[in-house]
Formats: sequence, C-alpha cells, structure tokens
Amino acid sequence: MNAPFAPKRPLVDTFGRTISYLRISVTDRCDFRCVYCMAEDMVFLPKKDVLSFEEVETIASAFIARGTTKIRLTGGEPLVRRDIMDLVGTLGERIGSGLEELTITTNGSQLAKHAEGLFAAGVRRINVSLDTLNAERFATITRRGRLADVMAGIDAAQAGGLSLKINMVAMRGVNDDEIEPMMAWAHGRGMGLTLIEGMPLGEVGLDRVDTYLPLRELHERLANRYTLTRLAKKTGGPARYDHVAETGGVLGFITPMSHNFCESCNRVRLTATGQLFLCLGQDDQVNLRDALRDGGRAGLDAALDHAMLIKPKGHDFVIDRNAPAPAVARHMSVTGG
Repeated sequence: MNAPFAPKRPLVDTFGRTISYLRISVTDRCDFRCVYCMAEDMVFLPKKDVLSFEEVETIASAFIARGTTKIRLTGGEPLVRRDIMDLVGTLGERIGSGLEELTITTNGSQLAKHAEGLFAAGVRRINVSLDTLNAERFATITRRGRLADVMAGIDAAQAGGLSLKINMVAMRGVNDDEIEPMMAWAHGRGMGLTLIEGMPLGEVGLDRVDTYLPLRELHERLANRYTLTRLAKKTGGPARYDHVAETGGVLGFITPMSHNFCESCNRVRLTATGQLFLCLGQDDQVNLRDALRDGGRAGLDAALDHAMLIKPKGHDFVIDRNAPAPAVARHMSVTGG
C-alpha cells in the first residue's frame, strides 16, 4: 500500500485559487488539422526543442509534490509522440502517491492500438474530441482524418474498460445540426458529451465570428426539448454538467466566451517546450525548462512560486467583427486546450 502523501507548500495564486490540475502538452504535432484549432500548413516545433520524457516526469513530480492531484496529457495529439506509453506508464505509477488521476485527451485516431496500454497504466477516463458523426463532414473539419479510425478507437477503448467522454466544439452552420444526434449516440453508448464554445486562439481556416455559437443559447434550445437537471458533478475542469432525463446521460457545457469560469480556475498548462502558461487566453508564462536545467528541483520550485504570483485573474476572450485578431497568437495545439 502506498504511504500517505503530504504535499509541501500548495500552489495558491494571488486570488486564492489552489492549483491542483496540470495539463501537459507532450507534442504540438497532430495527424489532423482541425479548422478551429490550427492552420492547414502548420510549422511544428523542431524535435530538439521538445522536453524529454525525463524532464516531463521531473516537472510533473514537482507539481505533485506541491499538491497537484490531476494530470491530463494533451497535444497536439499526444498519442502520435514516439514511445508515449513509456511516459504514461511512469506517470501512472504515481497514482495513489499524491496523484489521484491521470487522464488524456485524444482525437481517437491512434486509440485502437493504445487503449489496452492506457488502462494497464492506470488511466481510467479519457476524452475524445469528435465534432461530427458524418464521415464527409469529419474529413472537412479535420482536413485529413478518417472517421472510421476514430470509431475503431472508441470501440477499443470501451472494450478495454476505459470510460469515455466526447468533446464536441459547437459551430454554427458547421455542425450545430448534429448536436442532438451526437448526444443521442454518445448517451446511447454510455458516454458523456461535453459541448465547447469556439475560442479565439491563433489564426485558423475558420470564420470565428460567423461560426460562434453561444452555449447559453444552445442550452435554452435544448431545455425546450429535453428535461435538463443541473448536476453537482465535477471532474476537475471547467465544464458544468446537466443530466438529460430523456437519454439518461450527462451533457457538459464549457463556456469560455458566454460565461467564463475564471473565478474557479484550478489549472495551468505546460507546453511541449516547457513553457508554463498560467491562462489559456493570456500570454503570462514561466519557462520551466530553463528553471529545471539551470537550477534543478530547487529552481523548479522557485519558478512555481513565481508562477503563482503572475497567474492572471482571467482571460479576455472576444469574438467580434471589429476585433478580428485572435486573443493570443498561439494555436490551441501549442497549449493543449
């Protein structure tokens, strides 16, 4: 049995928010080019600039020692990084020794070959990003993905014992006609569905003004057709959840635009190059790679203390025809959502 874990100084920012959730982008690379996430002709980081797994493990350990209880691996697409299961296995060994949960967000393309390994490493819950059930529309949104690969991955994950939640970016005129069918399909398979508002991150191949769909409006529309009951359910992230009586499933809403959740933010994001972003919608950051390489664990601790001093109160997301530039220049794939 693992010994009781007593974290040293917790990570608390100047607004009194305790940071207990670390999202780690293990790569900015992806085998898709989703229209709301990145440009079609992306230039990815040189591999020499990316943190080694040993460095990721050391940084994760420093966070766990300071009270982080949940780690989510993201990308890009995390499962395209070579030998990713080595990292998953090492981090999974920390579950029960400070770390309560290790999860992953994936586009599902590589899930069929990794599902059993994820479960064996201690992962129990994953998010799959899926915006349509129409194969032709899927190819258009992802620019190069195959829906059949994702479906095979979902099948393998459920067969392997993993609990799945589908993440769907709701886009007016793109896939808003599929929200109810997606909910029926996901709930019918015992999966949750979380809807996400589009966010102004990086220049992409999509008109964000025309496609922006406020989820408050969508919630009202669904409430006219379904019996929605707010749940106290929390998974460590920003989603608010409803139970849908007619389907028996759970429907989540992530609303960074129409109703931000900054007052309860418990998250920070580590990029593949070791930059710790304190807010998805701001540029405040601390270079943990340099802190580790120059100062070891003591340097890391000092950098984490500094990060808590500069974590901003919230983001300034705006989607407006009069403010066409994205809130931040970096793409979603850099910080992993």
